[in-house]
Formats: sequence, structure tokens, C-alpha cells
Amino acid sequence: MNSVVPLGNRQLGYIGIVALLCLLLPFAKPVWATETEALAKGLEIAQERKRRDMGWQDAEAQMVMLLRNSYGTTSEREMRVMSLEVQDDGDKSLVVFDTPRDISGTALLTYAHVVGADDQWLYMPALKRVKRIASKNKSGPFVGSDFAYEDMVSFEVNKFTHRFLRTQSIEGVDYFVVEQVPRDNLSGYTRQVLWLDQEHLRVMRAEFYDKKSALLKVLVLSDYQQHLDHYWRAHRLHMHNVQTGSETTLSVSAMHFKTGLSESSFSQNGLKRIR
Repeated sequence: MNSVVPLGNRQLGYIGIVALLCLLLPFAKPVWATETEALAKGLEIAQERKRRDMGWQDAEAQMVMLLRNSYGTTSEREMRVMSLEVQDDGDKSLVVFDTPRDISGTALLTYAHVVGADDQWLYMPALKRVKRIASKNKSGPFVGSDFAYEDMVSFEVNKFTHRFLRTQSIEGVDYFVVEQVPRDNLSGYTRQVLWLDQEHLRVMRAEFYDKKSALLKVLVLSDYQQHLDHYWRAHRLHMHNVQTGSETTLSVSAMHFKTGLSESSFSQNGLKRIR
């Protein structure tokens, strides 16, 4: 005699329960499958985003950094940014401040890597020394701005776990919303949430969450311009620290590609000779 399970005024044998589950399972979507699909799609978007931005070789930009503290006081800095695309590794970049006088000559050299910790060095002319930025300090503010040292590194797919969250339409523009979780435990962020337009996969907004998983900063990228008929670059980046109320805006006044930069333009020994 089959065992039975009470079900209201009816009794359903275990055989009947198994049969019912067999009918329902094809329509059920297990949680692990949903998570697997979200991770796969997030990675696919990240890889395509990176693929579309390959082949630019090198670039130079003139920029203005505007800082505003929580009291509304502002200060302005002029800077140059040079970038070099590196085969089979992360990009190299060099940021040099030209004005005001008290920061003129300060330079940040960055070697991003596809795998492993990035390398960064800061040259401070007042001290006439080059300081290596330790991995544990890369979450600190870059020369007093709302950008951290780790924000100044090129995007590398393998540095994050990627998860597709949803699609979203804002003012007629369709976006992919994707979460990036840093693989580096020394990152100042537990996660980042990005809004990318579906047509070009340009990051239009990024939210940064701190070690307590609280919203720390919001970055809005705008005034995108296309270079070499292919590469999109935001000419305005506005970072707002929602916890302190301070803001930093980077505005590009000029940008040029394939200017002839080489590895020698990004040497540690050359930092002290920068003008």
C-alpha cells in the first residue's frame, strides 16, 4: 500500500507528487541558472565594451579639474593626460599637473595590468621624490580630489566579476545596468553599478559603494565625442561624493590620438624630468 500525504480533503500518493513535479519542472527556473545567466551576460557586455575600445594606440588630452568642497568653495587645476595602449596588458597613463603653481609638476604614472595589482607612482616636485602608491592606499583620494587612485586606472575585464542586473530606459535611451565587483580585496569598493547605453556600450553613470556597502560616490559621464571615427570618449566627468558633499569635475579641452607616444614616455626615471 502506497504512503500518502494529506492534502485538504484529498489524498495524494508520493507517486502522484513525483508525477506532478515532472510536469512542473520544465516551467521552473532554478536560482542557480538565473545567477549563471546574469554572470554570463555581464561578462559578455564587459568583453564587448573592451573589444570596441581596442586599437587606439596612444592619446593625449588637455584637461581642467574643478574641485568644489561641501561649503561651495572651488579651486581649479590644469592637467595633461597621456595614455598608451599596451599589447596583452593594461594601459599605461601619465597625469601631469601644470597649474596652479603649488601643484605644478606633480605627476601620476600608472601601469595597469590585466591580472594582478596595478603599479602607480606619484612624483611630488616639492619633495623631489617619487613615491610608490601601495596597494592598500589606492582607495585614497587622488591629489585631494573625489577620484581615488584606483579610479585612474584603465578598465580591465578580469579585474572584476560582472553581473547583468537589468535593462532600463531613461528619456528614450536604453541602458544595460551591470554590477562590477572588484576581485582585489584591497579595493575601496565592494561593488560598482554601471549604466551603459546599449548602442555604443558607453558608461554614462557609475555608482561606487564603500566597504560597508553604502553608496559612496556617483560618477556621471557626458559630452561624449567620437575620435578616429570609432572611439568614444567622455569629455566631461563629474564625480560627486554623496557622503561628504564634495564634487570634482574633469573637463577635456583637447584630445588627440596616435601622437607617437612610446614606452619611453612612461618611464619611472623620467618622472623627475617632466615639465
